[in-house]
Amino acid sequence: MAATQYYATGRRKESTARVFLRPGTGTITVNHREFVNYFPAEALRVALVQPLVLTETADKFDVLCTVAGGGITGQAGAIRLGIARALCEISADNRPRLKKEGLLTRDARAKERKKYGMAGARKRFQFSKR
Repeated sequence: MAATQYYATGRRKESTARVFLRPGTGTITVNHREFVNYFPAEALRVALVQPLVLTETADKFDVLCTVAGGGITGQAGAIRLGIARALCEISADNRPRLKKEGLLTRDARAKERKKYGMAGARKRFQFSKR
């Protein structure tokens, strides 16, 4: 195991990501798989590396993360938040740049709960006069 390692947790929707940053060459591993194979969409991969590109540390750290729950979009968002938080732990100089781009803000949007007497969160059952 590496001597220095930085840890942070990221969450989005139902997903939780545990992110470890270790000094290295820039490989990103998600659940013991290469992140290119784990996330099929290019947009998700770009969003995931955004904190590293912004702080110009993409080739300085290896990212190791385990993520569980939710779908792939929520998982990518959780990993992105975890990476941003870990970069703040490494150096306080990274914080203003990440904060300005909104990468340190946890996206609080989640599925609204279903209410009793209704078909869903807001949808009603079909109305019939008789």
